[in-house]
Formats: sequence, structure tokens, C-alpha cells
Amino acid sequence: MNLRGWLRSLGLERYEAAFRENEIDETVLPSLTAEDLKDLGVGIVGHRRKLLDAIAALRTDATAKDPSGDAVCSPPSATPEDRAERRQVTVMFSDLVGSTALSARMDPEDLREVISTYQKCVAETVGRFGGFVAKYMGDGVLVYFGYPAAHEDDAERAVRAGLALVDAVPLLTAPVPLQVRIGAATGLVVVGDLVGSGDAQERGIVGETPNLAARLQGIAEPNTVVIAEGTRRLLGNLFELQDLGTKDLKGIAGKVAAWAALRARSVESRFEAMHTTGLTALIGREEESEMLLRRWSRAKTGEGQVVLISGEAGIGKSRLTASLLESLATEPHTRLRYFCSPQHTDSALYPIIGQMERAAGLAHDDKLQARLDKLDAVLAQTSTSTQDAALFAEMLSLPNDGRYPALELTPQQRR
Repeated sequence: MNLRGWLRSLGLERYEAAFRENEIDETVLPSLTAEDLKDLGVGIVGHRRKLLDAIAALRTDATAKDPSGDAVCSPPSATPEDRAERRQVTVMFSDLVGSTALSARMDPEDLREVISTYQKCVAETVGRFGGFVAKYMGDGVLVYFGYPAAHEDDAERAVRAGLALVDAVPLLTAPVPLQVRIGAATGLVVVGDLVGSGDAQERGIVGETPNLAARLQGIAEPNTVVIAEGTRRLLGNLFELQDLGTKDLKGIAGKVAAWAALRARSVESRFEAMHTTGLTALIGREEESEMLLRRWSRAKTGEGQVVLISGEAGIGKSRLTASLLESLATEPHTRLRYFCSPQHTDSALYPIIGQMERAAGLAHDDKLQARLDKLDAVLAQTSTSTQDAALFAEMLSLPNDGRYPALELTPQQRR
């Protein structure tokens, strides 16, 4: 049974190790339940649903019969029907720095362990951001964002994954500190048939984008993420970027503009960060706008109001709220804005943390004492107790420098 191919066809190859460690084969797979999948570490509801549907399909398609007449489940097909398709994909290349020097000074088995640890780190990190590991190439890893599953923010996911790798790889256990170079490019490609077999199998991708990403990785400094113009245009002001100028890259026609992604910005609104050149007029939302203003009028009289704006991505929910804020600009009001993130679904307090960081004006280059001083300054405007201040500091991952009392609380009480 090609378990890896089956999981890969579902876009869930990240669970291959867990399946193999628990000896899941073609005889066990059809009988897996939702509880079994939870025990295997499939914590995301959507992934469990996808696996359960695929397992149900296996049972339905099991037409072979054994001599007793009982149904025999056929092994999962390694690949679905393959058809070439055009996709906009962000391709990322990650390369381990100095692997040649390591190979000259390390025993091959020890080097294999280091590279295996690095590859596992890459797979787990990009998996958290929805990336697809297409191929391992020694100390290099080829990753797609936008295939097989597409998201509206694939370019952003790729850059966040790259920055996360820059933080994670140097922390890996190795004889010498490890470093990584990363290049990313976005563009139209044609995704075709599967090429190769077994561990060497990859989905063929045709276009200039993979070559551009590989060349950008080649010019990246250790522990940096270099991106192309196509990726930069999709990022808005979400990241702090360093302009590297134009580069002559082998195999790429003309000069190529390149940027180094330094870090994510602490933006108040992702919508505003993605619309840096101003907003067009709001058309066809008169009824919704009037309803929001009526609710605001009621709120001003002391009658509390709650409005839920819901709908599919891209239909103008954020634009509608931006229009409301424009209408209220001249009226006295206090505005609190909290934003969830698809990259932080495992952190229930992420919106609160982001709001507190913005309210206190925390900057990435602030020293610990300066960050604590800023937190104290914003909390001084409230009736927050010292124990509450200690909880806020802990939530913001700020070590206590002795100004707050020690917390003798259970995790539930802290939450």
C-alpha cells in the first residue's frame, strides 16, 4: 500500500509519520474512526473530515470479494486522475547553509541525522502555514504554497513560513549552529503529472517561477528570506522589507528586483495593510451602511448594540466596516479592534495579544525593560492590579524583572 501517495493525494502528507508509527496499513485504514484520528494527532477538524470522507470512499469502492463473500478493501490509489492545470503558486526553496563543509567534518550517519532533523523542521513549519513539501533535494527543500490547496493569502503564508524557519533552524541540535537560505517567487505555472516514484515523486510544475525562487535562494544571505516582485506586490504593508535592488540571475531574462523580508509588521488592520494606495468608492451597500449607522445612533443613546457581518471571502465585509469608520471619524468614540489570523488558530488569545501590543506601542527592537515600561504606562490608565499586570506581561511573553508579584495560579486560572 502506498500510504504516502494516498495521504499526498489528500494534501495531508504531514501525517504520514504518525500513521507509520502507529502501524496503520490497508487492513486497518478502512476501520479508522474520528477518535482514532484524534489519537493519531489529527487535531484540525477539516483534516479529520477530509480523512473520514476519503476512508468512507475506500469502503464504498471496495468491490473485490474474498472467497467467503466478504468485501475486501482495495489499497488506496497512489494518485488521482492527473490533469495539467494553470495555477498561481508561490514557490519556496529552502537550503541548508554550509552542508558541504559539514560533510567534510562529520561522519555520514551523523550528517544524515542532521539533514533529517532539518528536513523534518521544514516540513512541520511549512505545514503549519499550509505549505506543500513537493520534494527533498539533499539539503534543499522545494515547497509550494497554492497547490494542491489554494488560499487567498498564499504569498503571505510563504513569507511567514520562511521567517519561522529562519527562527527555528538555528535552534536545532547540531554539532555547529545551522543556518538557512530561503527564496520565494510567485507566478502562473502549469501543474502537470506526477514525476518519479516513491520518495522521489513530485508533481511536475512548469514555468519560470520555480527557477526564479531557486535563483533568489542562491543570492540570499544566511538566515534571510529573499522574495521576488510578484510576491512583494501581494504582501502590501504586512512585512518590513529591505530593497536589495535589481539582480542579474542566471537563467532569468533581464534584471530582477529582489527584497529581503525582515519581519512581520505590527499592523492594526490586515485590510488596511493590503490597501496602501487608498480605497475605491463603496458601491451597492447603501442598505447595509444605513443599518450600521442606525445601530450607531442607538448605541450613542446608551442602548448597546452588536452587529455581525458575515459572508464569503472577498465580498466586501472589511470594506463595509472601513466605510463605517470613515463616517464616524468626526464623532467622539473609542475604537477597539481585534483581529484573528488563519496562521494562529492554535492561539485563542492571539487577537487580545495583538491589541495589547498595539495599545502599548511595543516595537520589535525594544529591550525587555522598555517593553515592560510601555506595558505599565498603558495599564496605568486603568484600574489594573499588579497581579493583573503580571498576567498581561505573561500573556505577552515578557519575563518578569521583579516588578510584579509571582503568580501562584493554575493554567486554567491564568487563562
